[in-house]
Amino acid sequence: MLSHTLNPEPSRLIRSDGRPVGWAVSTAAVDYPAAVQAMEARAAAIAAGDAPELIWLLEHPPLYTAGVSSRDADLLDAGRFPVHRTGRGGQFTYHGPGQRVAYVMLDLNQRGRDVRAFVRGLEQWLVGSLAAFGVEAGVRDGRVGVWVERRGAGWSREDKIAAIGVKVRKWVSFHGISLNVEPDLGHFSGIVPCGIAEHGVTSLVDLGVPATMDEADAALKVSAGRIFGPLVPEPPPI
Repeated sequence: MLSHTLNPEPSRLIRSDGRPVGWAVSTAAVDYPAAVQAMEARAAAIAAGDAPELIWLLEHPPLYTAGVSSRDADLLDAGRFPVHRTGRGGQFTYHGPGQRVAYVMLDLNQRGRDVRAFVRGLEQWLVGSLAAFGVEAGVRDGRVGVWVERRGAGWSREDKIAAIGVKVRKWVSFHGISLNVEPDLGHFSGIVPCGIAEHGVTSLVDLGVPATMDEADAALKVSAGRIFGPLVPEPPPI
């Protein structure tokens, strides 16, 4: 089986005070360094009690990011797109048009102080979002992210459809997830995505699901509400 049972323990991830999470969507591509600066500033304000929590949805121009566990050998084409070293967990990943990135700035002081439960919640968020399109997805022991199993006449394989890379500082999370809606999958060939060479990547459209970004956002919002609690619209931080 591709997926094992996911239990994100929502009772520990939803705030007991019911305070809603901001939900912001950027409609134009956002420069990566500017996004990171805004995200870190917001996370610091949340930790200080000066700002509410926020989930920020956006797209980036084509680029590669290198997490704290990245290996230089996994950058196969260093000159193809800009490469940004980042403090999130994980290895190399690609961001670009057609991929929905969600930066998740939550106060885990109010959500159980359990990083493993938080990551399970991110996994369940993605799995639930994909289920809205009839896509059966799951997680694999030893592999980060969310995967789908693909079958044909005499063959089967597992492809990654969503990535997870987070950082926690003062029990406030930042960075987050990326979901492949309709990116150029050829752009992933410049790296070994997440250090896993023996598997491929896919997207909703590649799976034959003609989803728009707005439709993906709607599914993400419904699933996020189940895992993290009530959401309220908010302007993007930049």
